[in-house]
Amino acid sequence: MSPEADLAQTVDGTGGMRNAAAPTPSVFPPPEAMRPTIVGRGWVVAAGHPLVAQVMARVLEEGGNAVDAGVAGTLASTVVQADMCNLGGIAPLLARPAGSDRVWQVAGVGPWGQAATLEAFRARHGDDIPLGAPAGVVPGGFAALCEALARWGSWRFRDVAAPAARLAAEGFPLDRRGAEALAILGRGFARWESSRRIYWPEGRPPRPGETLVQADLGRTLLALAAEDRGPDRLAGIKAARRAFYEGEIAARLVAANREGGGFLSREDLARHRADVSAAPSVSYRGHRVHAAGPFSQGPVLLQALALLGRHTLGRLGRGGAEHLHLVAEALRLAFADRDRSYHDPAERPEATEAILSPEHLEALGRTLDPGRAGWQGAEEARGRARFDTTYVAAADAAGNVLSCMPSDTLDGAPVVEGLGFFVSPRGVQSRLDPAHPAAIAPGRRPRITPAPAIVVGPSGGAYALGCPGGDVIVQAMLQAVVNLHDFALSPQEAVEAPRVATFSFPGSFFPNPCFPGRLDVEGRVPQAVRDDLAARGHRVHLWPDWEFDAGAVMLAGRMPLSPDGPPVLAAAADPRRSAYALGG
Repeated sequence: MSPEADLAQTVDGTGGMRNAAAPTPSVFPPPEAMRPTIVGRGWVVAAGHPLVAQVMARVLEEGGNAVDAGVAGTLASTVVQADMCNLGGIAPLLARPAGSDRVWQVAGVGPWGQAATLEAFRARHGDDIPLGAPAGVVPGGFAALCEALARWGSWRFRDVAAPAARLAAEGFPLDRRGAEALAILGRGFARWESSRRIYWPEGRPPRPGETLVQADLGRTLLALAAEDRGPDRLAGIKAARRAFYEGEIAARLVAANREGGGFLSREDLARHRADVSAAPSVSYRGHRVHAAGPFSQGPVLLQALALLGRHTLGRLGRGGAEHLHLVAEALRLAFADRDRSYHDPAERPEATEAILSPEHLEALGRTLDPGRAGWQGAEEARGRARFDTTYVAAADAAGNVLSCMPSDTLDGAPVVEGLGFFVSPRGVQSRLDPAHPAAIAPGRRPRITPAPAIVVGPSGGAYALGCPGGDVIVQAMLQAVVNLHDFALSPQEAVEAPRVATFSFPGSFFPNPCFPGRLDVEGRVPQAVRDDLAARGHRVHLWPDWEFDAGAVMLAGRMPLSPDGPPVLAAAADPRRSAYALGG
């Protein structure tokens, strides 16, 4: 046999030979997806950046639990993904402690200052909610992390903060995505010298491979960690929280906010406490889906799933026009209800139960036409949508699960001199209409887009679910849930499958652009399906095959890998961004 003929032979599954040049399938099936689903025995994690996933993995390998890992990962994210989140930003989270059948939410977003009446805001800023200090609200993320660590963690604050402090002080090499993000966001933050000096240290966007050092942020994290001294773990966490909200850090934050036209006071920060409550939920295909409440857009996920639960999606062709139409319309109806009915539960505790009541969902469901898109109205293309935020998820063999979605980007507000971070500008998700449930008001939280979730299976196993992407966040998360529980895809297949997103509602970021009927569709959706969607009344807009703006869904926790398999610790990370999953 010639060498060429020898190379053209291979062994088949029975030990025989076959011609490799022939158009026959391989003995082995093709890969399930671009990446494998990660499986672990002791733990699994997923994060928006590989370095963050490594931080979380080390915490778990060194004996920490999933909550310790999630808090450490979130703090590290504010360093490694400074383009997507911020130590002074928001960090809503959900936790399912080991041995408990309850899922808790920690709001992770602070309110407007007591001086921020709508009248005072309009007198100063007119019909605009400008980025920067004017949109500043009390930083809520740090208090939420301290609360989660105290309640459900096992490590000390100084230990979970150490990896983030080291990454900030020593720096880390920027990958291509990170360098591109700093170049793009620099169009906004370059006007602020305090931000430009850190993130464009050479007077230009950094290049891939260059080291990003955030010395001031490193010193701030070390100062907070130094407050954790003495033998009592809980006392150390409280001391770090107190230093942030009542000490010199708070004084600098407030001074910078006031100087820039904001409304915060020392008292606003000092009185802030993380809001902890049971996370709302709905049943879907035998699973209980929990999401952040109506201080966020989490109920959009829950309402849309409840509407889809009335339809047998599994009998439809996955990725076909009928399936995608139902998804888009369920989301459109839930988003419309978001603008009408989502009140800050701190003001109206009954609002959460009302929007998820059977009667309310029945009324929404009656307006869903399975054959025709139901949008109406004129396009309002003011401003632009934003697709920021990142995510961390962790689960361990004991049963702890953490789902956290930190946010607030570099182009949102100037870095405070000497601190290395900025005041959350999340007020841009409030409204100037006094009749709107998210109108600016003293002590009211803006209704935020980040909305982490935890799904509990029929056997009691749970997995964390989340995604960055502004108004696309819950849309991408919903499609992953449908892929898992209607179409029995593996976790990694579920996050990689082609996606759609509707923009047929007022956007969350001021000035709230609206595109009635618009449905963005990734290019991997076949042309015939896109044509069918257009025939149903959707204004189809083509995305590239793997669109950044379609979000990056991550999963981590106990779930089956196949329809007939047992639940195992598994994780998946979406390749549309820099997300990464690990297990051990």
